[in-house]
Amino acid sequence: MLPPLAVLVAVLSLALAAWAAAFALRDRAVVLRQLKGAAVVEAALVLQVLAAVVATVRGEAPDDAVTFWGYLLTALVVLPVAAAWAFAERTRWSSVVLLVAALTVVVMEWRLLQIWAGA
Repeated sequence: MLPPLAVLVAVLSLALAAWAAAFALRDRAVVLRQLKGAAVVEAALVLQVLAAVVATVRGEAPDDAVTFWGYLLTALVVLPVAAAWAFAERTRWSSVVLLVAALTVVVMEWRLLQIWAGA
């Protein structure tokens, strides 16, 4: 796994979370641009999965591979589910859903870095 890529995913997710929080505080629903922002984070997550696959094939797997892959694959699924929910829910709660999902990805990235380091 590439730590700089994990940091990039976390920073992008934090930016998305801040954007969603601003909308939630103003009682506004998610807009299409925010969902496109979530797609950018998702693309970075896909790159991270590919990097993790390459590292695993090279024999650089973490000690707790099951937990690592569980976190990584869950992080990959969280944003699309939240985006679908936010698209269907046209109230301020769609912004809250996107906020929670983006923060979830940040926490999962932190744990992925810890697991990869063997902590």
